[in-house]
This record gives sequence, structure tokens and C-alpha cells, in this order.
Amino acid sequence: MKTNADDAVKDWIAQSQGRTYVSDWLTVDQSMISRFADVTQDWTFLHVDEDAARAVGLEGTIAHGFLSLSLLSVLRESARTPELPGIAKGFNYGLDGVRFLEPVSSGARVRGHFSVAEIVGTGPGRYRQTLRVSVEIEGRERPALVADWLIMAMT
Repeated sequence: MKTNADDAVKDWIAQSQGRTYVSDWLTVDQSMISRFADVTQDWTFLHVDEDAARAVGLEGTIAHGFLSLSLLSVLRESARTPELPGIAKGFNYGLDGVRFLEPVSSGARVRGHFSVAEIVGTGPGRYRQTLRVSVEIEGRERPALVADWLIMAMT
């Protein structure tokens, strides 16, 4: 028996697949990079020592790749991607094909692009969404990273 909830989910899937949502800009400053270094205990000079980073040809320090990746949650929030109707909970299900393509310099602004690549039912009241994501660096041609982000949603 079909319910209104089933119809709402099917409508949402039909309207969402293939759409792209873009976040607000977010500044990745040295304070953020240094705090991430402290939390992860990764104090590699490229992230925390501007002079040493310049000595190897960088403009200054750069963000950790994993910091750029961890920003996906806040970037997705500001992109205002719509939520599946009737969802009680959602979980980060994993990432496929993560590639770090360009370093994010301290002080750079980034924003996320989230394309709904696929939404599939995996069981009663369970849906796996695949978001094709990229993190754009303002003024750069290549993105900081690209990945497929998997989210499990349950009613």
C-alpha cells in the first residue's frame, strides 16, 4: 500500500537528483589551521611555520587536506541542501574517490559544490544519498578536493 510519505519521498528524489547546491564562502585562516593541527597533533611545518613553508616554494602555510575535507559538513549546511521528507536521522556513511587536488593557502576562501548524484532506497525507510562534492578555492582554477560523499538517511 502506497502512502503519502512514499509519494513525498519519490517526489523529493525526482526533484533532487542532478541538482547542484553551492555554499557560502568560508575563510580558512591560520587560527583554524593551527587549531586543527593541535587537535590532530599534525604540526608539519607546511601547516604551522610560514617561513619554512615559504622556503619550500609555497606562498605561506597551507591547510591540512583533512581539514579541507572536514569542512564539508559546515559547507553543506550553508549550501542549504534540502532534507529528505520524514527523516528522523542521518549518518555520514563514508566517502568514495577522495582526491586532494590543490592546497588551500592560509587566508584563502573556499566554498562547496554539492551535486545530488544518486538517491537509492536500501530498505524500508532507508535511503543512501551520494553527493558529488568539490571544494572550490576562490581565484583558483582547480578545486581543493573532489569526492563522492555517502549519507545514510532513515525515517
